Amino acid sequence: MEDQLELKKRILDLELQLLKPHIRQSPVEIDKLLCEGFFEFGSSGTVWCKEDSVGGQGLSVRDMTLTNFEINLLAEGVVLATYHVKDLTRDQNTLRSSIWKLDNGHWKMFFHQGTLTES
Repeated sequence: MEDQLELKKRILDLELQLLKPHIRQSPVEIDKLLCEGFFEFGSSGTVWCKEDSVGGQGLSVRDMTLTNFEINLLAEGVVLATYHVKDLTRDQNTLRSSIWKLDNGHWKMFFHQGTLTES
């Protein structure tokens, strides 16, 4: 497996891809980034699954910035990413966490959670 710094860069790049409007609007691209069995606890309290994102128009498009990115290796081929997102479109801040799994040589998101915060 790659070293910690390279792994952090790779997972950060994947998280940033999921914030890009052209990726968020493409069910094909989203499908490449999410594991089978993916689920999310949204900041709205809604539980989402992969089919919700891939089966329709994709994800909502917002102007977002990501900061304070960190990873923790949970097991061989399993990584927890944590970070902060500023949603400029909705003027909201969220703490985010994602679990990424190595799937046939490709990192894919298995779980995601967003929690509203004041800053």
